[in-house]
Amino acid sequence: MSRPGRTHAAAVRAIDDAASTSPVIGGDPATGLDPDDLPDGLVVADESGRVICFNRAAVRITATPRAAALGRSVEHALPFEDLKGRRWWDLTDPYGGLATRVGQPERNLLLPGGREVLVSARYVRDTPTGPVRRLVVSLRGTEARRRTERSHAELIAIVAHELRSPLTSVKGFTATLLAKWERFTDDQKRLMLETVDADANRVNRLIAELLDISRIDSGRLELRRQPVDVSAAVERHVQALTANGQAPDRFLVRTRQPLPDLWADPDKVDQVLGNLLENAVRHGEGTVTIEVAPAPAPGKSDEIGTAVTVSDEGPGIPEESMGRVFTRFWRGSKRGGTGLGLYIVKGIVEAHGGTITVDRGPGGGAEFRFILPVSAPAYLA
Repeated sequence: MSRPGRTHAAAVRAIDDAASTSPVIGGDPATGLDPDDLPDGLVVADESGRVICFNRAAVRITATPRAAALGRSVEHALPFEDLKGRRWWDLTDPYGGLATRVGQPERNLLLPGGREVLVSARYVRDTPTGPVRRLVVSLRGTEARRRTERSHAELIAIVAHELRSPLTSVKGFTATLLAKWERFTDDQKRLMLETVDADANRVNRLIAELLDISRIDSGRLELRRQPVDVSAAVERHVQALTANGQAPDRFLVRTRQPLPDLWADPDKVDQVLGNLLENAVRHGEGTVTIEVAPAPAPGKSDEIGTAVTVSDEGPGIPEESMGRVFTRFWRGSKRGGTGLGLYIVKGIVEAHGGTITVDRGPGGGAEFRFILPVSAPAYLA
């Protein structure tokens, strides 16, 4: 998972360097760096505390015109208060405070009217304990952080909901069996224990999904590449679904030969296939068609990869929802599920260097297609 704070810190360091070498903040000729090109707000004050740089992003974030900020004291141009209503510049005192301070870490501050801003500061000195020559302030809006917080809150709510149901069932059946074991027949006991086992598997699947999301977001999803026979993997999944009660004639498998050799993580490929087929069965209707065929590898016009297409004949996915299918918590219907499966599928496919798309199938239903490159080890090239 990429960290916005690192990009933010790099931008501050770049401007800090420019501020320490350029007498005027208006762009660095050596690097072509223009403060208005930065995605974050930048405010620079000179040794007297007067604002000498107020970039375009700072204007947008603070809703303060540039002309109203340039030349004013920084505490008047940016009248920040902390969340307790205290004046921030009085607390930090960059020009008159401790001479060993190098800056302020990012924190939430408020502008007049309650506008919330993420603020960090760097104190530029000629010597480690000398007077502050430049004050570099970086500003960011809180929208991205709020979206992240909402996403985390939604994830917690969904996990709590998904865990409550099976755990309530497990607790109820085990408590009943412990209290009244002798009153039940063997068949009744078996039924209760089978239900407990199914609910425990449901909890395990949810935990596995959460671990997968964590690895995908942090870029730590490990792949153990081996030769994979995709058509054989498709057949295994179809057989498992028919063994669990699906009609055999509901599935149509087409394989176009010859298929290229494929090196991938077989467990992860199984996870992708299982999720796509389960979605087609649960949310789709009619015949589920699975086609395995050679296709140009993503980003490599001279290499052939393997494409798998899964389509059904159900109502399909509304056009306005196509762009959200692979996002967290998207659900195509009210037939259960956490809404995390397709997000994980996309992460797995992309970790292999592949691509996945969704469209409307020939039968009117949803059509998912993913392509995996050969990814053979170098010694086989």
